[in-house]
Amino acid sequence: MRVYVPLTLPGLAEAHSTGQLGDGPLTAYAVTPALREWYLSDDIEELEYAALSCAALASLRLLAADPGAPRRRVVVAVDVADGAASADPDRGLDPAALGEVRLAGPVRLAKAAAVHADAADAETDVAAAARALDAADKGDDDAQFVVDGAEDHELLWFATQEIPQLIG
Repeated sequence: MRVYVPLTLPGLAEAHSTGQLGDGPLTAYAVTPALREWYLSDDIEELEYAALSCAALASLRLLAADPGAPRRRVVVAVDVADGAASADPDRGLDPAALGEVRLAGPVRLAKAAAVHADAADAETDVAAAARALDAADKGDDDAQFVVDGAEDHELLWFATQEIPQLIG
């Protein structure tokens, strides 16, 4: 099963240093039954892109909580055993938790298939989106427009061998 783990560049640097993503229970995003129902598609590539997008938004939330982190969203795509990720059925249809899964423990970075990250030219829009996120969550349409501006930037694909250049 492919899961998408939201991070920041400092989080990616820590994972690279320790060889693992997280210390304990870990929130990630995947193609869940609720995501399938919400997205109304059977195309696995479209569904995985939707899960990646959910993880990118979660990465933006991490950036909003860490003003010192470079303003680039980071998502690590990891392959885990099918039973390793579980969705909370009580949160399954909550739009804020769409595609959300929990991993019981840390995941070895060696299991990563790829890293997705913003290009440097996205930093201004991502910084503005991180600042506007709280107001957008409270229903401010102008702030939501700013948050959506970050989504106009596609996350770039990086091989795991490129992690040192990303964090360097």
